[in-house]
Amino acid sequence: MITRADQFMTLRPEGLYCVPGDFFIDPVQPVDRAVITHGHADHARPGHGSVLATAETLMIMAVRYGANFAGTTQSADLSDVITLGDTRISLHPAGHVLGSAQVLVEHDGHRLVASGDYKRHSDPTVTPFEVVSCDTFITEATFGLPVFRHPPGADEVAKLLTSLETFPETPHLVGAYSLGKAQRVIAEIRAAGYDAQIYLHGAMEKLCAFYQSQGVDLGALVPVAGLKAKDVAGQIVLCPPGSMADRWSQKFGETITCFASGWMRVRARARQRGVELPLVMSDHADWDDLCATILDTGANEIWVTHGQEDGLVHWCGTQGIDAQPLNMIGYGDEGDEGAEQAVEASS
Repeated sequence: MITRADQFMTLRPEGLYCVPGDFFIDPVQPVDRAVITHGHADHARPGHGSVLATAETLMIMAVRYGANFAGTTQSADLSDVITLGDTRISLHPAGHVLGSAQVLVEHDGHRLVASGDYKRHSDPTVTPFEVVSCDTFITEATFGLPVFRHPPGADEVAKLLTSLETFPETPHLVGAYSLGKAQRVIAEIRAAGYDAQIYLHGAMEKLCAFYQSQGVDLGALVPVAGLKAKDVAGQIVLCPPGSMADRWSQKFGETITCFASGWMRVRARARQRGVELPLVMSDHADWDDLCATILDTGANEIWVTHGQEDGLVHWCGTQGIDAQPLNMIGYGDEGDEGAEQAVEASS
């Protein structure tokens, strides 16, 4: 028997709920049992009774929230099959941040994949995205409009390094979210051959150290605390986006402000934030990859979560694929900025 997805997966105020498995996927409120796709604060919240996730995601949650972030935890290796109630689940690489995973739920002959956040562009800090065949695919749509086509990360880093050569006495202040984006930016800079010290805002130190403990080579990183403008002249300084325009940044005097985000494709957003050097780097799938992934999964039913839902639902219709928006609340856009800043403030 092949069951329809909506007969066993439903949307509740706490989030996406699997009835026969009695678990939530990335719940936005504390629940008894949660399966977490990745460590960003809008998907991985503390206070659940039990949490199942990859080992890296569990460690990231411990770094951010403390060791007692959940009643109990269970780590799962990628592709391991685990029985929860009357379902079988397995985790598969999502390519979003370190430890990120899609959740495959199998029940009565139906295969449903909840993608969480994902990307398919090259990223030296993560396990690449894996296409998982399924009947129902739940996809994010953060950049679900045709205007969003992300260039290779190496091209954007080349812009940064060219600016550094052009203005060799000016600090380059790079705004990047502390989990995933900061480490990817650093790794891309290293891949381009830049081996000088890179300076870090204090909110980024723990997570960069965690990435390095997991074998991600980020090179020489130096805390910027206590340093003055002359100490970082002509250097790269990474900080959370919210710190770019506050009193913290003023101590460096004249800087060139950069921001690594998929939203930098929209020039008005860059101008609004006073960004002089926009770096179009995203940890989410762009329009082309969203569409390609839907087709690659072979799914005949698409559920579209947070982001530009309507555009992707319309495109699915043009392909003869049934699609519906889930209209989920409680999730951020790229890097869940508000939630990330709350975590950074408590770090």
